[in-house]
Amino acid sequence: MGGEHVRPLVRGVAALALAAGLAVVGACGADTTAGNATAGKDKNPGTSTTTANSTTPSAADSRSTSTAIPQPTAAQLAAAGFEKLPVAPESERVDRTAPPFSDPTNVTNPLFPISDLHSAILNGRVDGKPFRTETTLLPDTRIIEWTDGQRVETLVSQYVAYLDGRIQEVALDLYAQADDGSVWYFGEDVYNYDEDGLIADTSGTWLAGKEGPVAMIMPADPKVGDVHRPENIPGLVFEEVSVKTAGKTVDGPLGPVEGAMVGRELHDDGTYSDKVFAPGYGEFYSAHQGDVEALALAVPTDALSEPLPDELRTLSSGAEDIFRASQSGEWKAASASIEEMRTAWDAYQRAGDVPSRLGAPMNEGLNALTGAIDARDPAETGQAAHAAAIACLDLQLRYQSPAETDLARFDVWARRVLVDAAADDPAGVTGDLATLEWIRDRFADNLEGVNLTRIDAHLEALRTTVDDKDLAAATDEAEHLRDTLRQFEK
Repeated sequence: MGGEHVRPLVRGVAALALAAGLAVVGACGADTTAGNATAGKDKNPGTSTTTANSTTPSAADSRSTSTAIPQPTAAQLAAAGFEKLPVAPESERVDRTAPPFSDPTNVTNPLFPISDLHSAILNGRVDGKPFRTETTLLPDTRIIEWTDGQRVETLVSQYVAYLDGRIQEVALDLYAQADDGSVWYFGEDVYNYDEDGLIADTSGTWLAGKEGPVAMIMPADPKVGDVHRPENIPGLVFEEVSVKTAGKTVDGPLGPVEGAMVGRELHDDGTYSDKVFAPGYGEFYSAHQGDVEALALAVPTDALSEPLPDELRTLSSGAEDIFRASQSGEWKAASASIEEMRTAWDAYQRAGDVPSRLGAPMNEGLNALTGAIDARDPAETGQAAHAAAIACLDLQLRYQSPAETDLARFDVWARRVLVDAAADDPAGVTGDLATLEWIRDRFADNLEGVNLTRIDAHLEALRTTVDDKDLAAATDEAEHLRDTLRQFEK
């Protein structure tokens, strides 16, 4: 898993949206999906133009015996500059042979249970800035010919990373589980974004059977001393994980979690990361050279069956009220709204069970909002309202479906277009649109066809305004989009 910072090994959780259609990879390993990485540089990758997978698992054919995985030679390691990399002895590797894949999309490994999860949030700090990720497993699958004559149907997981509140990276990852319970990584399409909100490159993209071999991402039953490589293509992507502890109890979002695995991950530059995986959650904690990211919430593991609390509704509506008040200069109304939000947040905290890593973002959002209102700064107020709204929606994920949460996030990012356009920030608006396009793919499968068509028409119109660098038109189109979303609520 490439990238300059450490990315979570798990980016996938349960099926919600329509993103990329079924890809059949030919004998040469070429991916023919409309949204593949090569096409992604020349098109909008976030809005899917393909249909959901209609191919049954029997379309994938895999042998009933184990298959030896090709390994990079000493010459290849040297060519990549890895001759001095302290890789583990081959005798400690547990990933040199792949078992059969008779039910590959049923990924239920306790330490990598992406088939049993719906959505997950990780947060932390990277390069000294706030870092947050959203993961969603999409409902379609891809078929990969990962070695001659063997095709496997894989899950497709969408991972979106935000650095300091802005889109930084998106990846579509391909996973399948072997018959012994081990989980294998078949590649990823990566889109790295620059400060202008544009795709800078697709570094880290790879496909099993094309760039290199399939790789084990989680053993069936990891034991201390086991070693596996989640990525194993020297010169392109390379990571090696050594299991250091098994059966560990760790502090989870809402209390102790038993049975975690602790690993140490070697990177291609010779540095190491500390990794923790926990049952029911998957990727749980990662630390690398001062950067830390940890699981904040996963559903259904942390979900509640009770209705959305009124306090969280007040927090969401308050952020909208403050945004509108700041745009019209009604600072007295904005001050009253922030007090209502603080009262609601205090009451929610007193009720208990606030996930440990979600309290701080909410507190930071409210503090920033208070400061911006006191300064009578519309631009800062709009940005702070956005941060508070995102923090609130992370909390709401426990009470409502991921599709509902993503639709609400979509509205919040449409509002962010208004904030950035008012601040004369075309780069911000461009990044906002990219975020909208990716979030759209997560809830699209839950909308009626006519409603999805209306959203897509708005996104296409908004794309035109961004390409034309017409911020006034972008503002109008974002307002129209939000009007359409409000009609869905009715």
